Amino acid sequence: MVFQYTNAFVTIASVNCEKLVNFYTKLLEQKPVVLIPNVYAEFNLVSMRLGIFKPKNTNESEFEGIAKSKISLCLEVSNLEDAIAHITALGYPPPGDISIASHGREIYAYDPDGNRLILYQAKRVGSGERRD
Repeated sequence: MVFQYTNAFVTIASVNCEKLVNFYTKLLEQKPVVLIPNVYAEFNLVSMRLGIFKPKNTNESEFEGIAKSKISLCLEVSNLEDAIAHITALGYPPPGDISIASHGREIYAYDPDGNRLILYQAKRVGSGERRD
């Protein structure tokens, strides 16, 4: 089994999503390339994408405390089930279930230090092309 990922980017969760998007818009001197107001914004940086998202109400408490990281490493995978099997085989099975997000199917996992990983399989439209 080979763990294949096609893309990686960093996301920051914030219950004050709009405030953070405004800050990064000013800091980076660019508008988001993807913007869903008060839900998600994405900036293209040199060799990296930075996403800022508002967590769902059911997940907000995870992001409110200072002790928990607000940064997630998101890895886009070609097959979510294979990725889950791979990380499980490494001894770090995802504690939850697959969920459906605006960008596709995803699951949270954690590295040995407890840093959050989001493994996701992007939505496909039409003839298998990814919608960006």
